[in-house]
Amino acid sequence: MGYRSAGSPNDALTGPRVDWSVGHYEQTAPQLLAAAELLVKEAAPLAGARVVDVGCGTGNAALLAAARGARVTGVDPALRLLQVASRRAAAAALKVTFLAGEAAALPLPDNSADVVLSVFGVIFAPDPQAAAAELVRVTADDGRILLTAWIPDGPIAQMNHVAQQAVLRALGAPAAAPPRFAWYDSDALNQLFAPHGFSLTLTEHRLSFTAASPRDYLDRESTNHPLAVAGRQILEQHGTADQTSTHLLAILEAANEDPTSFRVTSRYITAAACRGDGRR
Repeated sequence: MGYRSAGSPNDALTGPRVDWSVGHYEQTAPQLLAAAELLVKEAAPLAGARVVDVGCGTGNAALLAAARGARVTGVDPALRLLQVASRRAAAAALKVTFLAGEAAALPLPDNSADVVLSVFGVIFAPDPQAAAAELVRVTADDGRILLTAWIPDGPIAQMNHVAQQAVLRALGAPAAAPPRFAWYDSDALNQLFAPHGFSLTLTEHRLSFTAASPRDYLDRESTNHPLAVAGRQILEQHGTADQTSTHLLAILEAANEDPTSFRVTSRYITAAACRGDGRR
């Protein structure tokens, strides 16, 4: 299947929470490393700064911040991914604390972070208001919150929509799933953070996904990405997996930017939030 982080309909798959331990997300996470590098560069944590990576997954941003000398804590609900992240940190001789926890209930004290990061992590929180309040709670008075969120357009988003509709039909659910919170939208983010006294700056970026061919990309996602694995299991039970896969492959082939292999590009934003007028 074609689900990935770009607006993936987790509610249609497993209810309000996704089990990110299924599949092999450690094979998918490297595709997002460039976005993690960009966000950590924007955050520019100083040596000794207290950094929290929310929805840390396999540790992309957490390890990058630790390599800068920051004191890093990674939080994620997926225990298996935390184990992968811990092994990566040990292999790189980096000291990072990894804790199990949800974005809406961070296992951290108030005002305990100088920088809070989330690379396509908090955008999957079932309760955006509660998650934003938690990010604010753990951020120090002079601290900052930086996150990334997908802009839901382009071929990956189109592919996700097709896969979502197929899963909804298989489940006998309503044809239209409730819209996800628009983490990519400045007005929506201000509704979350302005009541807490935070101002935001949004910047748009692009990230390309590559593979040997459109088929190779689709096969890798179907095998590795937790949402894709969950979606395919549902469709296989209802006998529509192959039909949906054919449709998704056609989308990828039509959108392919590299005739010699495969490349598609998705847009995303980085959002930086701090208390006051944003000039800190």
